[in-house]
Amino acid sequence: MNPQAKLIFVLSLTLGTTLTISSNQWIMAWTGLEINTLAILPLISKSHHPRAIEAATKYFLVQAAASALVLFSSMTNAWHTGQWDITQLSHPTSCLILTVALAMKLGLVPFHFWFPEVLQGSSLIVGLLLSTLMKFPPITLLYLTSPSLKPSILMTMAILSAALGGWMGLNQTQTRKILAFSSISHLGWMAIIIAYSPKLALLNFYLYTLMTAAVFLSLNSIKALKLSTLMTTWTKTPSLNAILLLTLLSLAGLPPLTGFLPKWLIIQELTKQEVALAATIIALLSFLGLFFYLRLAYCASITLPPHTTNHMKQWYNTNPTNTMVAVLTTMSLMLLPISPIILAVV
Repeated sequence: MNPQAKLIFVLSLTLGTTLTISSNQWIMAWTGLEINTLAILPLISKSHHPRAIEAATKYFLVQAAASALVLFSSMTNAWHTGQWDITQLSHPTSCLILTVALAMKLGLVPFHFWFPEVLQGSSLIVGLLLSTLMKFPPITLLYLTSPSLKPSILMTMAILSAALGGWMGLNQTQTRKILAFSSISHLGWMAIIIAYSPKLALLNFYLYTLMTAAVFLSLNSIKALKLSTLMTTWTKTPSLNAILLLTLLSLAGLPPLTGFLPKWLIIQELTKQEVALAATIIALLSFLGLFFYLRLAYCASITLPPHTTNHMKQWYNTNPTNTMVAVLTTMSLMLLPISPIILAVV
């Protein structure tokens, strides 16, 4: 792709995200969402592979439907209340339609089917954008409207997302699909807490973005798209693979790594809100995610050649590891001791 064209699309993504997260009115928020959708489509389809074109088409159709529902919800609310303000969403029908629209935007169950397919058709860097930056505007809208939304609907979708994200990730062999189901599972944790503590949901999103970026960039450095490729990378970049093992365990939420912090705080807050049953269920469902993270970690770090995979052995990589990967992986592992400072800032 032409560098100038790529720069325009990246700037459009930044503009769309900024417009949505800083707007007070529904029309401006909707405009930002549309700019985002139109800017990411050329990046998804830039390889001109049939799978990439299919992914871009699926993404466009789902996001267009979700944006139409956002507009319909805001117009219904304005018709009944005379308010275009995002925080003044009060009509029950509007609240329900908006919940469905944002669930489609984010990929929450039962509107999750598009997300693994789109991620599988994209490159790892575009997959990183889809899993993190593209979810920021809908999460912001969910944060702003959380007092108006029904906690019972959000909790049901959250538990289903954690369950399906865990179950469907178990049998995957493609790293991008595994990370897609990991994203769905993590969205479940954000959705379950956003009605009770919106700031905690945002903290969870920030830390999830940090850890997911570290994993995506590490996989991009070693060009690992399948588990069979991942098995041959230990001899190529042993230090990066060792760090990738720990980052995956952090993403799974094991103490004393960074990923344990949001899960611990969410379970604590749910218990305080007297929904201990939901906290117990979602905590148990996180074991499913732990299994496929361990599987990824096992393939990356513990499986050593010679082995029975029929994949071509890669040459030793002399290129230095990206500084960004080093910074992100360090933060993905070491933030738990400074959690009081993080909580004070949030």
